[in-house]
Amino acid sequence: MAITYQKDERSAEAVVSAITRAGGEAFATPMDLEDLPSAQRAVEDVLKRWGTVDVLVANAVRWGGSAPDPTTRFEDVPVEEWLAMINANLIGAAATVRAVLPSMRAQKWGRIVLISSSVAEEGVPGPGPYGTAKSGLYGLARSLAWEGGRDGVLVNVVAPGFTLTDRRPDIPQQILDRLAAGTPTRRPSSPEDVAKLTVFLGSDANGNLTGEVLRDGSSAARAPHVGP
Repeated sequence: MAITYQKDERSAEAVVSAITRAGGEAFATPMDLEDLPSAQRAVEDVLKRWGTVDVLVANAVRWGGSAPDPTTRFEDVPVEEWLAMINANLIGAAATVRAVLPSMRAQKWGRIVLISSSVAEEGVPGPGPYGTAKSGLYGLARSLAWEGGRDGVLVNVVAPGFTLTDRRPDIPQQILDRLAAGTPTRRPSSPEDVAKLTVFLGSDANGNLTGEVLRDGSSAARAPHVGP
């Protein structure tokens, strides 16, 4: 497994060590989605080591220079921020797919999982550029499903809802309860929930599912408020 990182090499190497201890094979390679040639370089590193790419999980993300502010008005977001967000979250993902697709076509097998967000469908005040960029992954996946399907390449999107990661330990319980109440299961997703769905889509267990958006902790049945 190849682990990419932008700046935090130490964390990437920690993941590599965990995979190695579990009996797997992994290495870390730098990649910056805002530097499009770096996607090609990262893929070339993988090809030199293993000769092909079987599965791509496009999970890197750019939130922006600061946390999303729901009070920010649409017209106050600079065009430069729109361009940076779309370049990283959409064009960067497309560039990475473009780099891996030839090797997948050549072996007549591949799995591509694009990680989007419930914000792409539900919309929330503030993160307009982010939601717009992430919604673009839907169109990318559906086009690629037809492009790659005849060569055994399946492409899907995972759209997580609110996911309780280590980065969000201090959210007040009242807010967590409100977020959980909007999902049918009444709980936020965990990273393990999202990972299990991603593993399925990237494996032989997924035999013919392509061009789809799968929601984890973010259902088409989602409601802004539901009863207990």
